[in-house]
Amino acid sequence: MELVNGKPTDTQGRLDKEIRVYDFLDSLGVTYQRIDHEAAMTMEACEEIDRMLEATICKNLLLCNRQETQFYLLMLCNRQKTKYYLLLIPGDKVFKTKDLSAQIGSSRLSFAKAEYMEQYLDITPGSLSVLGLMNDKDRMVRLLIDEDVLTGEYIGCHPCINTSSLRLKTKDLVEKIIPAMEHEPTIVKL
Repeated sequence: MELVNGKPTDTQGRLDKEIRVYDFLDSLGVTYQRIDHEAAMTMEACEEIDRMLEATICKNLLLCNRQETQFYLLMLCNRQKTKYYLLLIPGDKVFKTKDLSAQIGSSRLSFAKAEYMEQYLDITPGSLSVLGLMNDKDRMVRLLIDEDVLTGEYIGCHPCINTSSLRLKTKDLVEKIIPAMEHEPTIVKL
């Protein structure tokens, strides 16, 4: 594994969604470094990658405001439409739904099914990333960022695929990338 600057020169065999990320970052004038690696499905598998990136590595969690198994009942009762949340939290921090629910005014938070990750963000499990919000044109997912994610100079994330990892300046994420994706973040404390 090697940390290299920018987009790969040879894009043969790479998915369109990955190339769209590089094109998006380049269009914003964002400088980034990239590491290509074997598929990283868990935080543990990311340890060596994390050391090379020297960045804040996040757990990215797609949550919803109800239990998926109760969907049919909720629809029959004409209740509030399901809301989806992408939570960025430091990889070493423990997440408890009760700590988040009160801050965002949403009860019964649970993990969203993989099909919603694909439907709204064009991402498969193990590849979830803040950069997937560039695919959420209908603004179905609300961005939540734990305040500790923003303390480091760099942040690490996948380019919508878990066979590469990027190092971005946290300042660029907050000031350029997120505004360009038109998802106003909510800062939370977990």
